[in-house]
Amino acid sequence: MKSKSSSKKATRTPVASRIEVRCSGIHGKGVYATARIRKGARIIEYTGRRLPWKKAMDLAPHHPDDPHHTLLFSLDNGDVIDASAGGNDSRWINHSCNPNCETMEEDGRIFVYALRGLRPDEELFYDYKLVPAERRTKKTEKKFTCLCRTTKCRGTMLEPKKRRTSRRKKAVPARRNRAAR
Repeated sequence: MKSKSSSKKATRTPVASRIEVRCSGIHGKGVYATARIRKGARIIEYTGRRLPWKKAMDLAPHHPDDPHHTLLFSLDNGDVIDASAGGNDSRWINHSCNPNCETMEEDGRIFVYALRGLRPDEELFYDYKLVPAERRTKKTEKKFTCLCRTTKCRGTMLEPKKRRTSRRKKAVPARRNRAAR
């Protein structure tokens, strides 16, 4: 019988050899599975140079014609991974509001994992959940328009809005006992 740690370790084996970059029907380049990738598999690490967030904000846009196209990935410690310098194929994974992959930070490193089993020729997606430097407005949301065209599409690559919870509870009418007296 396998121990829990050995089975967990098996799902964390990189499968970067089972992906390739191709033209995407969603946006520019995309990353595709070339073989089956099982649910929970670690696919690839998001790599690039590391720099403080403040320095990253001073960088010129990677694509001057599309200044909101970014290859930056924020880390919990406030630093940023800039995949435009030293980045690998992970930088071409596109956004979707209904992703088949997710990213996880582990010891200051970002890894991409399969949320479900992936088939050969399937494009990989994760939800970017971007947090803009400026105040969130309709104009900001439009700058980061989503192109995924899924039924769950939010229309923007920005982080989903937090749902407001009502502080007032709705009054529930008292039930009347209709039993005979």
